[in-house]
Amino acid sequence: MYKIGLVGLKTSVEQILDLAEEYKHELEFISFPYVKTEEVEKIVKEHNSHVVAWLFSGPLPYEIAKKTLGTDKIIVHVPATESAFYKSFLEMIYEQGKIIEQLSIDTMFLNNISEEALSQLNIKPPKIYAKVFELDGDTNELVHFHLNLWNEGKTEGALSWFPSVCEALRENGIPAYRMSTSKIEIRQTLRVLSEKVKTSYFKDTQIGVEIIEVEYFNRVAEEMKTPYHLQYLELRLKEMLIQLGEKINGSFSEKGNGRYMIFSSRGAIEREIITLEDTIQKLAFEADTTVAVGIGFGETAYSAEINAFRAIQHSKEMKKREIVIVQDDGKIVESPGKKKELQYDTRTHNKLLIEKLKNGNISVKTYKKISALVQRMGWSDFTTKDLATYLEMTERNVRRIVADMCEVDLAQCVGEEANATRGRPSKIYRLL
Repeated sequence: MYKIGLVGLKTSVEQILDLAEEYKHELEFISFPYVKTEEVEKIVKEHNSHVVAWLFSGPLPYEIAKKTLGTDKIIVHVPATESAFYKSFLEMIYEQGKIIEQLSIDTMFLNNISEEALSQLNIKPPKIYAKVFELDGDTNELVHFHLNLWNEGKTEGALSWFPSVCEALRENGIPAYRMSTSKIEIRQTLRVLSEKVKTSYFKDTQIGVEIIEVEYFNRVAEEMKTPYHLQYLELRLKEMLIQLGEKINGSFSEKGNGRYMIFSSRGAIEREIITLEDTIQKLAFEADTTVAVGIGFGETAYSAEINAFRAIQHSKEMKKREIVIVQDDGKIVESPGKKKELQYDTRTHNKLLIEKLKNGNISVKTYKKISALVQRMGWSDFTTKDLATYLEMTERNVRRIVADMCEVDLAQCVGEEANATRGRPSKIYRLL
């Protein structure tokens, strides 16, 4: 049974619980109703360790939680779609007994749901005044927005996502209606949540293998004064690694010549990446040499071990020995858990891309890594120096790769920039 934290207004939470009955044998919902959205941050912080996933009744609490928790937890929300507008708009027409020609609406989204909804109807659209609600905004601003338009005679009613706004407007004599999600949207969200939780579980229980290699071990052994000093060093190294194995509930084995292996589960390894990083630093300090680490995940011990060997080889090719993960789908993760973490695929099924890479003599791995770096850094344009700095490659080598990419229309030169020192200006490129 998976425990799910359910967060929303009381009425929304009750509606979701009614529809969640069909999942009662696999999902256990723990309700956390709130009165004000300011409570959401405190709720998720206090109870995050008690649940495997979070379900939010709408986009606003979801955005607050996502900002608070990051991306480590499964977080889903019931989306706001056109049906929410249709429902409240029909209620307004029915209660007032006339076609509404002017109204005000508030929304969290830059894309106006009301415009999308009305564009799909073969009717004369009403005049709509919309206000985008910011994540840290004050709902009193929304009340004043709707109220001012009403007092100026520009609207015949208001639609809002917030019960408190609707209540305040009705107290001022304004026909206000709350936009809320439909049963269809809730059911679809529950299906998505169930699938995500199950996928996460199977992913979490995959086999994981850590290969840790104290490099240049022969040289380290030669520098020891006596064989006893080497044996003491090996005992200290093994003690650290056994402690790491215990932390991740893993099986530790020594392969000789400074290489060690720990078998565990993917979930345990991913949760203790920081512990692994600390252990590596201690090993490197104790042995006075570099330490390479490769982690492999797979459905079987064999596939996980193969991926771990691929990962450690990749780690040893990096100037600064970083932790490298090779996942079961072939995706490579460099420096996991750090700000400079980089993920990229080593496979592609795009026949056109494969043909271009073949003609340019560029590996899929190299292209995907460059593409992932450009995306992570948010670069619209870049220079070969930019790439060389982050890829730990010589600028000459990067220039050759980028030139090959330009030849096969995977990149193009879009300009030049003058250097601060003497020399030719640097060319500016853009991925296509």
